[in-house]
Amino acid sequence: MPPAAIDQEYWMMYFDGLLMKKVIGTGLVFVSPLGVCMKYTVRIHFLTSNNVTKYEALVKGLRITIELGIRWLDVRGDSQLVIDQVMKESRCHNAKMAAYCQEVRQLKDKFDGLELNHILRRLNEAADALAKMASG
Repeated sequence: MPPAAIDQEYWMMYFDGLLMKKVIGTGLVFVSPLGVCMKYTVRIHFLTSNNVTKYEALVKGLRITIELGIRWLDVRGDSQLVIDQVMKESRCHNAKMAAYCQEVRQLKDKFDGLELNHILRRLNEAADALAKMASG
């Protein structure tokens, strides 16, 4: 069992989702305040769009951190659309995307501190590699 998060010290979570040949995989990388790294892959068993796979990864990652008792989290992903929708800088034009966005916002309330940041794809290589492995 990983140690509980130290109060007011942020964990980092990198997320990515990928749709390849009708198989969907997500990759999650968690880094503790002390630099300990945990990696997760999740395979999704329903067909959907590439953007929804990113939301699936984000939601799964937030649920895992809540289960671990993490209260301070810096989330990083390479999906500008997902980050902008959650941060209310972009509207959801699709009902499914709006539902995922709402779920993320509800999960956000379970944290004492939660930041969502867009990063370049090349800075998200570990989560991307895990998503490829889960979908391959």
